[in-house]
Amino acid sequence: MSTPEREPRNARASTGEGLDDAVRSMLLLMPRLVGRAKRIPAPEPLRGLSLAPRHLSLLALLLLDGPMGVNDLAARLEVAPTTVSLMVGDLGRQGVLERREDEADRRRRIVAITPARLPAIEAWLAPGAAAWRTALGPLDTAQRRLVVDTLLAYEAAVGRERD
Repeated sequence: MSTPEREPRNARASTGEGLDDAVRSMLLLMPRLVGRAKRIPAPEPLRGLSLAPRHLSLLALLLLDGPMGVNDLAARLEVAPTTVSLMVGDLGRQGVLERREDEADRRRRIVAITPARLPAIEAWLAPGAAAWRTALGPLDTAQRRLVVDTLLAYEAAVGRERD
């Protein structure tokens, strides 16, 4: 019975120094990151709502970038506009989001967090944004891009492995 060949721990030729050590560190770190994120309780005003991770991404965009149209949200979330419309409708029924006319183009609708829910959403998501600012702040633009690109590549690779 043959076993897959494994690169020796000290091999540094094409994979770079310490690749296995970096992989090991990330495999240990990722469950801790996810665990910490899951332990952040929703603020009391939001606890009874049905909020999925995709809703949090939408809320984070609106919190950080302000009100915007469905097509803009869809492009930034990398999903179809119909998906965003369904999420906005769902969160609208729960009193989290509102649609209003765009003052510049009355045919266009703008999505915003409702004033009543804004303080709770800010209190919930702001610590995560602050933590990322602390972690990414010392890096230059290229280094930040590398971190983001690396996490995106990891997400894509995990998706390919699971499919």
